[in-house]
Amino acid sequence: MEKKTRKIVGFHTLGCKVNQSETEAMTALFLHRGYELGEFEQYCDVYVINTCTVTHAGDRKSRQMIRRAKHINPKAVVVVTGCYAQTSPEDVAAIEDVDIILGTNKRHLIVDTVERFDGKRQQMVEQKDNLVDFEEITMERVIQKARAYLKVQDGCEQFCTYCIIPYARGPLRSRSMENTLREAKKLEQAGFREIILTGIHLGAYGKVSEQEKAKGAIQQHTLADLCEMLLSETSFDRIRLSSIEPTEVDDHLLRLFAENRRMCRHLHLPLQAGDDTVLERMHRPYNTEQYRQEIARIRTAVPGIALSTDLMVGFPGETEEQFANSLSFCDEIAFSSMHLFKYSPREGTPAATYPDQISNEEKEARSKRMQAVAEKNMLRYMERHLGQQVEVLVEEQTADGTWLGHTDNYLHVAIEGPCQKNRMVQVQLDKIDGKLLKGKFID
Repeated sequence: MEKKTRKIVGFHTLGCKVNQSETEAMTALFLHRGYELGEFEQYCDVYVINTCTVTHAGDRKSRQMIRRAKHINPKAVVVVTGCYAQTSPEDVAAIEDVDIILGTNKRHLIVDTVERFDGKRQQMVEQKDNLVDFEEITMERVIQKARAYLKVQDGCEQFCTYCIIPYARGPLRSRSMENTLREAKKLEQAGFREIILTGIHLGAYGKVSEQEKAKGAIQQHTLADLCEMLLSETSFDRIRLSSIEPTEVDDHLLRLFAENRRMCRHLHLPLQAGDDTVLERMHRPYNTEQYRQEIARIRTAVPGIALSTDLMVGFPGETEEQFANSLSFCDEIAFSSMHLFKYSPREGTPAATYPDQISNEEKEARSKRMQAVAEKNMLRYMERHLGQQVEVLVEEQTADGTWLGHTDNYLHVAIEGPCQKNRMVQVQLDKIDGKLLKGKFID
């Protein structure tokens, strides 16, 4: 295949919405420098793999994509960045096909690093304790998609016993209010209707790290302050939060949800386990009664809000009785959707050394039982909306011509009728098809 005159860059992103946001920012940097965005599975001059290391599966997929890139174009420059590159640079360096290794910082230098590449492998991974400033990558060119991610926070100091992310992302740090507004304005001017605020520990926006506290630094702003500013200073139809701890939905933030319909009626509130003993061993910042009370408070203030969660099965030492408690608790809360994980031991975390590790077979069996609860409650939430007229942001069109989008409370909707991408349309919901609600466009 002949190579085009203009250089082509392809991205493959694994993991969370923060990674997606960072990929969009890096893509913008390449486009600003004259690169063309290509498909990762096709011929490119540069391949960027933005990795995840939450589970062993994430590590494995990262390695697979690294090898696949060189198979497509042996002469391409292969860049590996993200959490796997940060926590396991030696493992990444052991892969022959890697040219440049970036961690979870210095991504603003990615294009310059590629341009200067002379055939000798480069590794740019800082120690996590040196990650003290928020990397404010400026969107010199906005990527045209239906919904825009805007990363406003990085780092985590919660140190849940199963989680490698604090080691990959370093201490707490936040994008400034001024820079956030400047980037949001660019997205607004590009025509986006919805903005999604993302962060590794989003509810800690504005908080300072333990290192900065020792120097006398104090918190200046909160996530609610940021949302209030964006509501006041921009005209986005929707502002959505990606994920937040249930204990961090303070009264100020909840009031914004209750009083302003531009705040999407959807909160992703990680639970991880529905048993107090397991939660304590996980080092989670709540017990089930506290979580139950927070859910009741939120639902009372914002009727109809969608509440989704993350749930882990097979944590070391989790007994059948404790798992049964989780099943019962999740059924009681009745989440609109659940993201299920099977526990994966990560070297360097306390839980990896815990006794009574659960077998893969048992984890798989428990995952299926929890999935049944998740699907039952998701269906019930969807059924409540049949016959209703809802507002949908049109996001994409499938190969068969069907338009797809989401409501503000994150119902995934297939639309029958004429639509246009990035438009708000009224839809009458009339049926359920798997995880999709289907409805007719209302002129």
